Amino acid sequence: MASAGGDGLPARARGLAFFAMALAMAMAVLDGAIVNVALPVIARDLGVPASDAIFVVNAYQIAVTAALLPLATLGESLGYRRVYLAGLAAFTAASVACAVAPDLPSLIAARVAQGLGAAGIMSVNTALVRFIYPQRLLGRGVGNVALVVAVASAAGPSLAAAILSLAEWPWLFLVNLPVGLVALAVGARTLPHTPRSSRRFDLPSAGLNALTFGLLIVGLDGLADPGRRGLALAEIAAAILVGTVFIRSQIRLAQPLLPLDLLRIPAFALSMMASVCAFSAQMVAYVALPFYFHDAIGLSVAHTGLLMTPWPLAIAVMAPLSGRLADRYPPGLLGALGLALLAIGLAALALLPREATTLDIVWRLTLAGIGFGLFQSPNNKIIILSAPRERSGGASGMQASARLVGQSLGAALVAVAFGLVAGGPAAAFVPTLWCAVVLALTGAVASGLRRARF
Repeated sequence: MASAGGDGLPARARGLAFFAMALAMAMAVLDGAIVNVALPVIARDLGVPASDAIFVVNAYQIAVTAALLPLATLGESLGYRRVYLAGLAAFTAASVACAVAPDLPSLIAARVAQGLGAAGIMSVNTALVRFIYPQRLLGRGVGNVALVVAVASAAGPSLAAAILSLAEWPWLFLVNLPVGLVALAVGARTLPHTPRSSRRFDLPSAGLNALTFGLLIVGLDGLADPGRRGLALAEIAAAILVGTVFIRSQIRLAQPLLPLDLLRIPAFALSMMASVCAFSAQMVAYVALPFYFHDAIGLSVAHTGLLMTPWPLAIAVMAPLSGRLADRYPPGLLGALGLALLAIGLAALALLPREATTLDIVWRLTLAGIGFGLFQSPNNKIIILSAPRERSGGASGMQASARLVGQSLGAALVAVAFGLVAGGPAAAFVPTLWCAVVLALTGAVASGLRRARF
């Protein structure tokens, strides 16, 4: 068993450890979106309305977001390896429970357990990268992680469609069993032991954290439904109120669950801001573009799905390359350049002519994907290195939280814009994309302000 005492693992052990991490991360990312495709079938088979079946998706998202920071803190106390393997085991077991669930409440409960397991994987993933890769190759490590996330995100809908064409929806979850067992076997042998702190787990803080993020995510999701927009706003207001109490309680603690000590580091705080802005801008485009392609241009659902692939594919190509660049050039500069390219790509999409050809659309999507891919790996490298080594867990949890909160904010922005702009999604498309441009440019400024070179 490798130890974290040195600067990373030997090459062979490093490759095997990353292989285990890649399998686990791919499953966690895929299960965040893969179920969307099967919701109509799940609703029919379980005999429930489609509006109730949506909780199969929301339960997973809420559980992941609410548990990220507490599990990251637990990783600092128990060791990142233990939390990662426990999360992977829980995720794998919960996947089987999802597959055999006899009714909707059982499936939702299993999805909550699956989300908690996924949070164990995501919360310490970035922290483990710091101990697996030597510092001179850290950019390559975070680039490889970004590649896995991008490929899993891009493959999600297609993989779901392929599985559903051959088998029933429970197999969406059962495929995780062999993959999870392989990841557990390899990870148990190769993931490094990491230093442990003496801090105790703060259960009241974990509860306030879960309540804050849970209310926030539920409220943001609810903005998409005009019928419950008032309740959604009340939930967001409650999240702000509970969050205020949470932050004030953390200020008084020597070892807070919310890593306020890291947010006092300028490079870390700016990286968090850039990450939230970038993921919000990307999610705005991911949600708004299919509506525009289908409703305004008149493309089929299949054509729309195919047309969206250049963006994640460009990220998949660019992420490992930008990770290598981050080992040679200032990551802050690379991140700013990436988000500037993302803003240009989004602006070009906002100016898309009604008679646009496929080539007109593809080069714009590719440019946006290249920009995001150029940003992501250098930004994650700064997040890791700007935090002290013993606070890698807090940094990892914050990095994952910023991604999920940014995605939720972006989706909520589209939902509000579609509801407020007369004429529906087609009319709201252009102003919504210009909001995404502003978000990307804000992130670019935040990224460029990071003077330190890591």
